[in-house]
Amino acid sequence: MGSSGLARLQGLFAVYKPPGLKWLHVRETVELQLLKGLNAQQPSAPEQHVRFLLGPVEGSEEKKLTLTATSVPSLTTHRLVRGPAFRNLKIGVGHRLDVQASGVLVLAVGHGRSLLTDMYDAHLTKDYTVRGLLGKATDNFCEDGQLIEKTTYDHVTRERLDRILAMIQGSHQKALVMDRMGRTCWDQRKWLNGQSSKNHLAGPCACTHGRSVGVPGLKRPGAPHWPPTLALLNPRYSNLDLKSQEAYERAVQGVIRPMNKSPMLIAGIRCLHFAPPEFLLEVQCMHETQQQLRRLVHEIGLELKTTAVCMQVRRTRDGFFGLDDALLRTQWDLHSIQDAIQTAAPRVARELRKNLSLMSGHQQQLPSAGQPWASRVQAPL
Repeated sequence: MGSSGLARLQGLFAVYKPPGLKWLHVRETVELQLLKGLNAQQPSAPEQHVRFLLGPVEGSEEKKLTLTATSVPSLTTHRLVRGPAFRNLKIGVGHRLDVQASGVLVLAVGHGRSLLTDMYDAHLTKDYTVRGLLGKATDNFCEDGQLIEKTTYDHVTRERLDRILAMIQGSHQKALVMDRMGRTCWDQRKWLNGQSSKNHLAGPCACTHGRSVGVPGLKRPGAPHWPPTLALLNPRYSNLDLKSQEAYERAVQGVIRPMNKSPMLIAGIRCLHFAPPEFLLEVQCMHETQQQLRRLVHEIGLELKTTAVCMQVRRTRDGFFGLDDALLRTQWDLHSIQDAIQTAAPRVARELRKNLSLMSGHQQQLPSAGQPWASRVQAPL
């Protein structure tokens, strides 16, 4: 029974990580619950061994002893003799979340750990909801950080915020493809040489048709200054020519993704709710960290001629795993995880095959929807 339960623990699944909890603690908790469930299953019947036992002769009144062949169970595999049948499981973690962030966290068990590499190679986008608070600046861009400055925000409007977000999205999207003139959204030479005056960086921006854009420096002393696009100085992350047929075909098939590792790239950003001093953003990005998203909120506040801190970072989608697929804390048990793996297995195989074929130009050797996970190259448990 234990081996059959382990056979269904081969693949990817998602859990919901609450804020204030380390991803390592989540992995250890899931591993503990899986081991508890596997060891609690009814053990298989013990093997029977033939032993010659000394006993009286049946049907005889004489008190003579003789050896009789008897079938007895073997105690070498008994739980009280051998201990728990399962002592550890190797569980892989996908794109991680820091302590303060919450949301979808992808985990892998058994042979499914090899699929995590395929997820990284596919450069899938992730969705976040980021909540900001206007009028404050802290040392770590979070609401609970050390307060550095308070500012007014009465002049901030929804239209002004939308314009800033559109500028950020446009500059990041242009960073994915090769501009015909080889330009970048921020003047690379001025940035690298530090030629900025009065805490402003002025340079031609491709996404605003050459208009000069001023970016105020950070208020925090000693902190490096970044433009709101996080200094994407190289627009050739996807190795595509903007006017090529390949760029057109990839744009039709889906979002153009970088071919290798790159800084954070924002595929889309918009405001979901605006009620000063609070605002809520939806960000679709890749190659990000949660701290970079908090810094983005700070820089948006600077562009609005005020300050802002991040109140919440919540991941709502990681690749093809959304909030509906994430298991809550009360569902971190053996049967729920087994059902989640089996439910997600066909979708995982289908989406990975489609995305990796777009990136590499040929089909990857991935399991089909009806093919068992054990058919992949097996990794030791």
